Amino acid sequence: MLTADDYVLQLAVDHGLLRPEQLAAARRRETLNTSPGSGSAGPRAREILLAEGRLDQRALAQLLAAESGTTFVELGGIRVAGVTLGMVPRPLVSRHKIFPIEKTPEGALKVAVANPFDIETLDSLAHFAGCPIEPCVATEEDIAAAIDRFYGTEAANLDDVLAGCAETGDAGGIGPEGRTIEAGEEGEGDAPIIKLVHSLILDAIRRRASDIHLEPLARRLRLRYRIDGVLLEVENPPKRLQSAIVSRLKIMANISIAEKRIPQDGRIMIRLDGRSFDLRVSTLPTSQGESVVLRLLDREEGGRLGLTELGFLPEDQARVERLIAMPDGMMLVTGPTGSGKTTTLYACLHHLNHTDRKIITVEDPVEYQLPGINQVPVRADIGMTFAAALRAMLRQAPNIVMVGEIRDLETAEIAINASLTGHLVLSTLHTNDAPSAVTRLVDIGVKSFLVATSLRGVMAQRLVRLICPECKRPCPPGAIESRPLGSIPPLSPGASCARGQGCLSCLFTGYRGRAGLFEIFLVDAEIQQMIYAGAAASNLRECARRHGMRTMREDGISKVIAGLTTLEEVVSLTVGDSN
Repeated sequence: MLTADDYVLQLAVDHGLLRPEQLAAARRRETLNTSPGSGSAGPRAREILLAEGRLDQRALAQLLAAESGTTFVELGGIRVAGVTLGMVPRPLVSRHKIFPIEKTPEGALKVAVANPFDIETLDSLAHFAGCPIEPCVATEEDIAAAIDRFYGTEAANLDDVLAGCAETGDAGGIGPEGRTIEAGEEGEGDAPIIKLVHSLILDAIRRRASDIHLEPLARRLRLRYRIDGVLLEVENPPKRLQSAIVSRLKIMANISIAEKRIPQDGRIMIRLDGRSFDLRVSTLPTSQGESVVLRLLDREEGGRLGLTELGFLPEDQARVERLIAMPDGMMLVTGPTGSGKTTTLYACLHHLNHTDRKIITVEDPVEYQLPGINQVPVRADIGMTFAAALRAMLRQAPNIVMVGEIRDLETAEIAINASLTGHLVLSTLHTNDAPSAVTRLVDIGVKSFLVATSLRGVMAQRLVRLICPECKRPCPPGAIESRPLGSIPPLSPGASCARGQGCLSCLFTGYRGRAGLFEIFLVDAEIQQMIYAGAAASNLRECARRHGMRTMREDGISKVIAGLTTLEEVVSLTVGDSN
């Protein structure tokens, strides 16, 4: 099969840029370099010819531009906006010898490429960037130099920026909290440090990151993105820019750059491609400087998820819909931090949100705006705690109340009393499984008879990564079972197991997106009697299992069989889960 490189070299021979014997010699050397006895693969024929000067880069690039119907560009004096650089991360541009130039008025990304006939790379890049690609041709030398110049750091310019910031306290034109930053709003004359910080944020958004972690270490400033729940280290900014980057972020978040001894919190609003993002900024003093974490929230998309998008199996979704359709009582969602509890509550509210119902929430903080719902933020500094807000909410005659988290006895008692007086109450707890929510409520001081009377159900959950649909390949169940993954039930030969091979779309991880693993604990008459009698969580679990409750691991294995995720993911997130 003729590859894109083979086609380019044949074009060079046909147009007299290369003699056939030169190409044949380069191919022999390529074959020798990749022979089984040579160890790692060596350079390709095209790389050999270019390195030896037998193939003129500029003439080849001009030929490829003419043959592909694109334009030839020189990148020496080009200027590129930070938002454009943020659309494609450095590892991808280096690996595929491409360089983003600009976003066209038509919404396409103009990209300089060394080989315009590499359709597979262009298609993958379009999927990653989320827009059409308009290729133009440049020499490999020009592309490599542009990557180093723009994705790297020019020391002289940045030294000037640091000196200027130290003298003037330049904020780069960003106003206080509430000011929305438009992607690409930085101008050509803005300081490189401003473009660098904006690029970090925009790159994280493009990669679907949920968090940005800037961590000062002894010899470097580590930059990591949390993507699909897993921290991924990316190219680190220079250590000497640590203070400048942290100061820039603090200015954008409207928090004090002079105070470095105590933790601080702030927020940044940013708009990209018509979508608004809320960045929650947290700083923490460490021995090597201030650690900064930015949590990224998509204000539009986050509150629009319905129950069907959470990953329920049909029977589980039916159970949840019956549970939240009750006129009163309390439903709890449990799990560790970052397991998607708030998102699940929002999906429930989205399902319940009708004009004949009044819904009020109290949250710390309000993460997403839900149209038609009254959302109350906690303000502990002025006495607006969960308990205080909940008391006031009940005087507003709501049908449905959502409490962001039950943290103490006072909040728990008010929420339970609300559920006993005709309100449906939704809230969260931090427990490892669903039956443990009962003992957790009793432990914080709630009477067992109140728990038995008010609680309608508990749903425990974890978030598991989904197999990337772009590089998903079937995998025989036997191949999965042979791995040492712990105690699991045998998978049937007809299971539709799969794996991701890794591609641009998933950043070569094999996973893209997440869904929930769920354990739904329903409180029936027998469970009520056991709670009233003070039964242990293990006994409650055994009874619920007899009544048909599936564990999170069993739910996960069902999704492995359906080809949605992998067994490694399920086992790693459900350690200690009984079957």
